[in-house]
Amino acid sequence: MPGMDPGVRAETDDSEEPLPGGNMGGAVRIGDSVRRVAGAWTPTVQRFLDHLRSQGLDWVPDPLGLDEDGRDQLSYLPGTVPQDPFPDWVWHDEVLTTAGRLMSELHRAGTGFDLGNAVWQTPTHEPAEVVCHNDFAPYNMVFTGHQLTGVIDWDTASPGSRAWDLGYLAYRLVPFTDPTNPEGQNAPLAERARRLWLLSQAYGPEVPPPDIVAAAVARLHELAAFTDLRAEEGNPHLSSHVDLYRRDARWTAAHADELVRHPG
Repeated sequence: MPGMDPGVRAETDDSEEPLPGGNMGGAVRIGDSVRRVAGAWTPTVQRFLDHLRSQGLDWVPDPLGLDEDGRDQLSYLPGTVPQDPFPDWVWHDEVLTTAGRLMSELHRAGTGFDLGNAVWQTPTHEPAEVVCHNDFAPYNMVFTGHQLTGVIDWDTASPGSRAWDLGYLAYRLVPFTDPTNPEGQNAPLAERARRLWLLSQAYGPEVPPPDIVAAAVARLHELAAFTDLRAEEGNPHLSSHVDLYRRDARWTAAHADELVRHPG
């Protein structure tokens, strides 16, 4: 909307308002709900969100079924969703530790979810310890002021390991990015090691820093292969992202020993 910060999702009437960002695109806001095209995975994801909310996670959207046009319908989480380039406050320690705590809450709450007849958009990754969000990153986080208060875009959720989910969060928020990657923060290695340990402590003892780094490298290689396939299928603009993910994977693997070094 003219004259408005594009990262702020405004309070508007019941007309359709396209929402920026997200991992799928095409989401619109209508009143207090968000609508997007449904898929075969939608009933499973809605059932999963309902389970999470029944466990007390009020920072995830409330599933509202399908609308009259057959679209996926969720409650709208008010606040700011940061878009690249991220503002400086996204890199504050409080954001990192809150994200780690919320992911821990997610994984604990999801352990009782009934996986029977589940259909997921993205593959399961063994060991399937928990249900992963799979895109727990700043562009899917909702903030009130500078406080992390919600997480959106659950369409790519699927079973996987704790490290798999945490590795991608660390990649985006520690971050594990090559200094040439404009989407990261070119912080010294010692600072990134400190932030990795901070994230690990906020999450809990189940996933030590070396496991987080190893999972991040594996995730980046898989993401590069997936993006390369999409580029070959008629999306050549994605080729630059393939190179970026592979470069970040190489950088993270090359500096793994320094990243896991205890800052104390």
